Amino acid sequence: MTAWLAPGCGALAPAWLCAHGDLLLYLLPSAALAFLIWIFSSAHPIFFIFTAAGTLCHELAHFGVGLLVGAEPSNLTVIPRRAGRNWELGSVTFLNLRWYNAAPSALAPLLVLLVPLAVAAWRTEPGWHFQPLDLGLAWLLAPQFLSFWPSPTDWKLAARSWPYLVVLPLLGLLLFYYRAPLFQIVKT
Repeated sequence: MTAWLAPGCGALAPAWLCAHGDLLLYLLPSAALAFLIWIFSSAHPIFFIFTAAGTLCHELAHFGVGLLVGAEPSNLTVIPRRAGRNWELGSVTFLNLRWYNAAPSALAPLLVLLVPLAVAAWRTEPGWHFQPLDLGLAWLLAPQFLSFWPSPTDWKLAARSWPYLVVLPLLGLLLFYYRAPLFQIVKT
């Protein structure tokens, strides 16, 4: 735990923030760089070079999860191209996108957020000190904050998995209702 959060932290912030303040402090420069990259890349297309690492992770997430769930990804590109008034930074084409694999394949970029969290957990082990390596990591992690959110097209494709909207809440209600017997099974 970071020293700046330790004294009286619980009175000012939630317990989660007090326990993970060092991770958030470590990721703060990357988040600030992500904001600057976002501003500059919307000003001129040459700044898309700074988003390349994030775009690659975004598209690889689609591709990898698509392989795992049987969506059969067939084409992956990370070359930016003009699409109307916007830029498309990359895309993945699927041959077998069905109701059962559309949501996992389309929403896979949400997993990209685990990359900065894992690096921050690794770098903030007890006794950590900011080193020159962390500056380079901040530049590599910043695009991940820009690329983890699924695009509007991704959300439209995920809507094909509408049965999940019925099944998952029902499963959640069943687990909540039968939580006591389930916990008894787990404890034994």
